[in-house]
Amino acid sequence: MLYAFELSGEHEELPRAEVLACLDIVGAVYSEHVFFDQCLVVDIDGSDEIIDKKMELMAERLSFSHHIVKVMGICDSDVDTIIEMAENSNIDDHIVAGETYVVRAKRIKHHTRIHGANLEGRVGGSIYRKGYSADMKNPDVEFRLILTERCVFGSIVASVDRSAYEARSPQKKPFFYPGVLMPRMARALVNFSKAGEGDVFFDPFCGTAGILVEAGLIGADVIGLDVQEKIIGGAQMNLEAFVPEYSLFVGDACRVPLVDGCVDAIVTDPPYGRSAAIKAESLHHLYAHSFAEMYRVLKSGRMAVVVSEQPVDGFACDAGFVVVETYLQKVHKSLTRIILVLFKE
Repeated sequence: MLYAFELSGEHEELPRAEVLACLDIVGAVYSEHVFFDQCLVVDIDGSDEIIDKKMELMAERLSFSHHIVKVMGICDSDVDTIIEMAENSNIDDHIVAGETYVVRAKRIKHHTRIHGANLEGRVGGSIYRKGYSADMKNPDVEFRLILTERCVFGSIVASVDRSAYEARSPQKKPFFYPGVLMPRMARALVNFSKAGEGDVFFDPFCGTAGILVEAGLIGADVIGLDVQEKIIGGAQMNLEAFVPEYSLFVGDACRVPLVDGCVDAIVTDPPYGRSAAIKAESLHHLYAHSFAEMYRVLKSGRMAVVVSEQPVDGFACDAGFVVVETYLQKVHKSLTRIILVLFKE
């Protein structure tokens, strides 16, 4: 069965990568069908009921997506072709007798000049003629037209509550410190690590706990370490607002107080020389020894994700990691983040 993920346009690669990571997390058996601008379509094996439950779980984790759509058809972004597809579509697996519906069109960038409201009305009419009633305010089913390089048509099975991430923005948390990752990015990094519910999750440079909060909210057992006692106090305030259980330590990431192979996932955003409180001989010393410690405490076969302003893949490889993916995110003219996804064999 084909499912489409309506992606945010925040980055060219990260939204798609996050979807693929979450498909692995929920145990979906899938293959990529086609990738359009801001729309990834995958073919997922299994019964509709089981897949729909997995999609609901994914919607609770995803940060760089808007909706998950059960696909009815894909066609050229031409009005007559879209109407013909809607007329000929079998909607029995998308709506049942007595349920109401609405049709919404999402035009992606400038891939088409189709007028969305007019198209919504005409496709809605084709569904009405199949014996269903429309409800513009409180429908049971929302049919979605994603107008990108082609038109993807289907019904929404799950949606991402992106407003929840805005409610956890750094300035709205009990303790605020400038320069931290935004919650949507922090959640995506957690997803890249493939941390699951009940996994031990570690951030050796936890700062104000933005990453730990996102990991805790998906059910991981979170552990944070930071060299600054004041920052750990702020991290505690933030975790208490969102996560019921956590562990925090004041300590040195070059000498982590954890036993070998006890951690299921690591995500961290190390300092880049901005902090005067780094208790290390140099940044080279900090990176070399902290990567070695991350490798030591991580279980074999698991992932670590590291964010940096400068290339640190050499430190990762020297520690023993395999670099799985590298992503670049331009924050502003003078700052480009490097995101390394690492694997411990």
